Amino acid sequence: MGLDSIFRDIRRDTANKTALVSEGNEITFAELYKMADLIASFASQGDVVLLICANDVESIAAYVGFTRRGAVPILAGRSTNELFLDGLKEAYRPAFVFRKTDEKLDGALCELGPYSLLPTGFEIDYAVNPNLALLLSTSGSTGSPKLVRLSRGNLISNTESIIEYLGITPEDRAITTLPMSYTYGLSIINTHLYAGASIVVTDRTLMDREFWSTLKNSRATTFGGVPYTYEMLKKLRFGRMDLPSLRCVTQAGGRLSPELAAEFADICEGMGIGFIVMYGQTEATARMSWLAPEYARAKAGSVGVAIPGGSFFLHGVGGEEITEPRLVGELVYRGENVSMGYAENRFDLCLGDELGGVLETGDLAYFDEDGFYYIAGRKKRFLKMFGNRVNLDEIDAMLRREGCDCASSGADDNLIVYVAGGPPFDVPAFISGRTGLHPSCVKVVEVERIPRSESGKALFGELGEHGA
Repeated sequence: MGLDSIFRDIRRDTANKTALVSEGNEITFAELYKMADLIASFASQGDVVLLICANDVESIAAYVGFTRRGAVPILAGRSTNELFLDGLKEAYRPAFVFRKTDEKLDGALCELGPYSLLPTGFEIDYAVNPNLALLLSTSGSTGSPKLVRLSRGNLISNTESIIEYLGITPEDRAITTLPMSYTYGLSIINTHLYAGASIVVTDRTLMDREFWSTLKNSRATTFGGVPYTYEMLKKLRFGRMDLPSLRCVTQAGGRLSPELAAEFADICEGMGIGFIVMYGQTEATARMSWLAPEYARAKAGSVGVAIPGGSFFLHGVGGEEITEPRLVGELVYRGENVSMGYAENRFDLCLGDELGGVLETGDLAYFDEDGFYYIAGRKKRFLKMFGNRVNLDEIDAMLRREGCDCASSGADDNLIVYVAGGPPFDVPAFISGRTGLHPSCVKVVEVERIPRSESGKALFGELGEHGA
């Protein structure tokens, strides 16, 4: 294709191998690339394309095609609200929009199943850095046009590293459990196609009976999940399921409680399945650390060690490097998968690498005597309560252990706990008993549900609408 891409030209021994499985149909790599290159043939290198995608064959084909072409996709989930999409269009003025349409539209350049490639007619009054390959929203930027700028080098580096530590082979089949517009879900697609493995494409959730029959019938070998996924798997009694093809499951997208991590380490060991905990951020393309299955029980609660090609270090309050175990500091990562930085609008797309391969994660962490890292909370997820620092992540974890579906927020001296479906017990009294805070400084807000991002993290902007 003339560009360094994660989707290289097909090797002769791969062309007739299955790339995608959808509703029982198998699509070879040759067929996938033919679809991909057709839809992308209307774009040129450097063209920005808004790809409104879902877990389906057409979306994956479009993403593969535009990436091979050297165009720059902005990925947005199909459930994204139109106001947010309009904001992205205004901020970045993409040359094309690829989206599902209810009917054939006049002016569509190309159609792929129910999807159309539509020209926007925007005047292109900006330049694009030749290394720019992909634009992704972060989990914390809901409602904002702020995007992460990822280069081809970022994608290749992280993809190759993940394949190495997970041991992905052409015989693997990953089933989609996470949106492809979410960095973790996208990395599963990238790594398996790059390795010549297959993707079982479904938009079914783990709560659907059809998901599990699809997994078994397609002989899927792996899937990924966020902490909320594993909470659901526990309720579904995952350990009692008969899943003979499954060889490993992965977890990322937030901190899994040590108790649940230990429980799934035992469950998966009993099923003969590898359980791999990981840690990552969009700003690092996808992943920064992994915990090998053999340490899943002994190091439950740890995110493991840095991925191949990467390294961690900790910064203290004064910026000094922490070299002693068990001391908490800000986690900093160094690696070729660290993004070039952010974009607020189209005029930022010409910018070069602003981070230099170093990412200050904003997470507080420590390492143990064996060099395994543990996330202690977010740097900004603290309140100052009458002179004392209160870790909101610890508050949430404490309440969830008692069966309370919640998310905590607030301002100094005013802790707000949002509880889905009403509190199952006296939350202020419980927090007071565990922390020493006076119950009067804890406000409970009952909500119908806790709105969450694709990674399962609470969307506090939407919670605020409930009148905290």
